[in-house]
Amino acid sequence: VKHRKKFKITTDSRHNLPVAPNLLDRNFQADRPDAVWCSDISYLWTMEGWLYLAVVIDLYSRKIVGWAISSRMKASLATEALLMAYWRRKPGKGLMHHSDRGSQYAGNDYQKLLNAYGTICSMSRKGDCWDNAVAESFFHSLKTEWTSDIIYSYQERW
Repeated sequence: VKHRKKFKITTDSRHNLPVAPNLLDRNFQADRPDAVWCSDISYLWTMEGWLYLAVVIDLYSRKIVGWAISSRMKASLATEALLMAYWRRKPGKGLMHHSDRGSQYAGNDYQKLLNAYGTICSMSRKGDCWDNAVAESFFHSLKTEWTSDIIYSYQERW
């Protein structure tokens, strides 16, 4: 008998913030590193509650170039992951950044950061997880292949 997994919604697209057009349009190929990044937030269950993980993935290499983890779902989580990616990769202007249209990504602080680095913003269509399939696939693999049998006993190490 397989036990039903705990589920938590991480995208809140019910906001009045501006939403960018879907410029990526499911073209998940990049011709060079740091041409296109995609981002998402998901959750991991621990014995003490949820942990939220934000990642930034380079579409060329499919590597995680930035990440942040927290016991609270907050807008700064996505910003911290993006700042790590900028610090580690130092991309040039014209980088495309794709995400869902959640409030963490549509928020003023996140958009200011994208603009400060000359990054082009792209967002998925409402409720369409296939528009951000690379990030969704990463989290699926993380939860079903890499950590499916692990229940973390405490969060202090995060």
